[in-house]
Amino acid sequence: MARILIIEDDLEISGLLSEFLLENGYQASCLYNGLHVPEVLQEYRPDLVLLDLMLPYRSGDQVLTDIRAGWAVPVIIISAKGTTRNKIDLLRSGADDYVTKPFDLEEVLARIESNLRRAALSAKPERRLRCGELLLDEDKNTAFIKDAELSLTAKEYRILELLLQYPDKIFSKANLFESVWDCEYLSEDNTLNVHISNLRNKLKALSPDEEYIDTIWGIGYRLHRS
Repeated sequence: MARILIIEDDLEISGLLSEFLLENGYQASCLYNGLHVPEVLQEYRPDLVLLDLMLPYRSGDQVLTDIRAGWAVPVIIISAKGTTRNKIDLLRSGADDYVTKPFDLEEVLARIESNLRRAALSAKPERRLRCGELLLDEDKNTAFIKDAELSLTAKEYRILELLLQYPDKIFSKANLFESVWDCEYLSEDNTLNVHISNLRNKLKALSPDEEYIDTIWGIGYRLHRS
């Protein structure tokens, strides 16, 4: 359940937002002035901040600066100041979105959902495997050598992925075949050898001086050790 921090001095508005967010499956906490925001962020650890600009003691502009000094949490400005220049200045200062008062609750919810999705995607670590100049991008199911994309079949890609995922493991032919083809390995079947040969040729075409797959005679294959 995502946590939303509402920084809004109007008790009616903050109460309305809090109740609406609770009804839609969010946790909500309210702060009614611009003081002690860093301390509250440290303690509450919100996933998103709804920030009013007209706050007592410390303005929303200053609070936004405080937030951006130490947190990457998404911030949606909610304000009656709706001029285009004002919005542009705030977005450039680190706001992620802007809602003008009076607002529609469903629009606020949609913007919260959109910003949380973006934050989740940007926080997702890239899944990349590397061996020398060979780079495999598991999110895109692609492999590159020196920025040139390898044209691989699905089986070739899976073989390469397994070798890169377990660089110290010696795969028996049976183990590698059954992991990639998901069926029983027959010793007289030459399918795996053909795929390994084709994969080596494609790697050599882009990196002729490098070895990426070692044959362990009588056992199977392993990622090359430099």
